[in-house]
Amino acid sequence: MTHQRDITLLFSTRIIRLFCYGFLSVVLALYLAETGFDEKLIGLLFTLTLAGDAGITLWLTTHADQFGRRKTLLIGALLMVGAGAVFVITHNIILLMAAAIIGVISPSGNEIGPFLSVEQASLTQLIPNEQRTKIFAWYNMVGSFATATGALAGGWLAKILQSGGWTQVESYRMVLMGYGLGGILLLILFMGVSSAIEVTDVKTEVKKTLGLHRSRKVVFKLSALFSLDAFAGGLVVQSMIAYWFHVKFGVNSGVLGSIFFGANVLAGISALLAVPLAAKIGLINTMVFTHIPSNILLMLVPLMPNLPLAIGILLLRFSISQMDVPTRQSYTMAVVSPDERSAASGVTAIARSVGAAVSPSLTGIFFSIPALFNAPLFLAGGLKIIYDLLLFREFRAVKPPEENGR
Repeated sequence: MTHQRDITLLFSTRIIRLFCYGFLSVVLALYLAETGFDEKLIGLLFTLTLAGDAGITLWLTTHADQFGRRKTLLIGALLMVGAGAVFVITHNIILLMAAAIIGVISPSGNEIGPFLSVEQASLTQLIPNEQRTKIFAWYNMVGSFATATGALAGGWLAKILQSGGWTQVESYRMVLMGYGLGGILLLILFMGVSSAIEVTDVKTEVKKTLGLHRSRKVVFKLSALFSLDAFAGGLVVQSMIAYWFHVKFGVNSGVLGSIFFGANVLAGISALLAVPLAAKIGLINTMVFTHIPSNILLMLVPLMPNLPLAIGILLLRFSISQMDVPTRQSYTMAVVSPDERSAASGVTAIARSVGAAVSPSLTGIFFSIPALFNAPLFLAGGLKIIYDLLLFREFRAVKPPEENGR
């Protein structure tokens, strides 16, 4: 395979970034709670984080193919370093909100910022169509494993430091410092990416909207559906699920790290399993037929009477939860023109960020009302199933190039 060095670098930055996101996600809500934030304020801060990410990432990704993909990645790394630094230095709510809006900080353990969109567009340019879903599956798997390892490391680092006499706030702050250092490492690696990832065939004479021309209708329709899915997912971001387990079962940060280590490892494996299934039944069918059972399992978690069963159902859910991710990403890249890829990935990713932005605040409100403490998990599962049915209805007949001969 040509361009191996660039592919290796893009996989490496994915691993480091997702490790940092997982590292932070287990303790972020706990850190804010220890510094005096109540549940509603934590939810509001997470909403502002996702909303700010949506605006900045939309601008960066829709201009990336013209401005330069490598430059865009470097800007994203700088925003990650800046946000991590502010969260370490101050507890001032105004400054934290400003950092959350402008910077790149992940409360969910999932991708945030312009990185995913630009890296996907770059990888699609470096590999043949037949390899796209497979490469994206590996890309998602290493990301899930990195998130898992980060969650384990972040949770247990805080626990070990507390056992050594550190206060909870001090131990969580150390995790935040590690997040900022990860951003510096990303900066260094992105500097090594070559010009092979840049767009060479740019249709400058074509009128574009948000960086899109021929594929506008398809991308906007996908974006609306992805937004619904992400709104549902935002109700159960990893930091909030960690908090749910902490309150419901009294689970400490070390055990939380272990739970999400296992969950994200299983999620990574599920991304790989999507490849042979998609080759047999197609990308859209794989997305829908694996996502529905996953969300039924999510709705069963709060119905479990004890911690082992709740963990077991959660892990079972994660074992199939990511089969729609590489297939969704591959499908989006397949149905647009080469010079629309960063924009298409960016617009759909931003739609997901916008969809997810409001929901953590709702979860914070639900969590503050004892009678509604389990509601976010039921609501998330139900809305995601509605998304699956709508996606199947709208796109089952729209095939990517490699499926046209099927």
